[in-house]
Amino acid sequence: MNQEQHHNSTRQSVSSRKTGSLEKHRTEVSAGGLIYKRTNQGVLFAMQKDSYGYWTFPKGHVRKGESYKQTAIREIKEELGLDKLQFRKPLGTIDIWFRDRFVFKGKLVKKFIHYFLFEAGVDAVLVPLQSTKKGEQIKEAAWIPIKDVQELSGYDDLNPIVHKALQYFEKPKHVRRRVGYSRK
Repeated sequence: MNQEQHHNSTRQSVSSRKTGSLEKHRTEVSAGGLIYKRTNQGVLFAMQKDSYGYWTFPKGHVRKGESYKQTAIREIKEELGLDKLQFRKPLGTIDIWFRDRFVFKGKLVKKFIHYFLFEAGVDAVLVPLQSTKKGEQIKEAAWIPIKDVQELSGYDDLNPIVHKALQYFEKPKHVRRRVGYSRK
């Protein structure tokens, strides 16, 4: 599926993990974004501290009829208050296994998360979601300098996504020379 396709986000299935049992798991599909802005102090990335105390990026469940990119944009707005984003590129998909602590307590979950890179305006301000419900919450949000993003990112599974986002800012290693043209 590409980022524009729509998906029904949850379904029951039998685990393909080799745990020695046929424990059923829940499959979930989410989408999120890495958001940066260019400032006089350099490139800054929007990050949030999650319920587990780790710095990460906004993401959430795909709603029926929603594309992955639409989900990412909605979740960024809901969780960090950012809008008027410029889409830059898809960053890829990761899949993770975990035991749910909030909604389906103790249930084994396999989650596919589609990530995208977005640019926010230089004046963009973070307004983290203030939830009064029990469950997953955003504890803090901040603009982080590009040099600190990889180290601060709290989930190893996200390393390839973060790396791909940071590559977007690398200068080309080889500059092409024009052949057959000389300036005199």
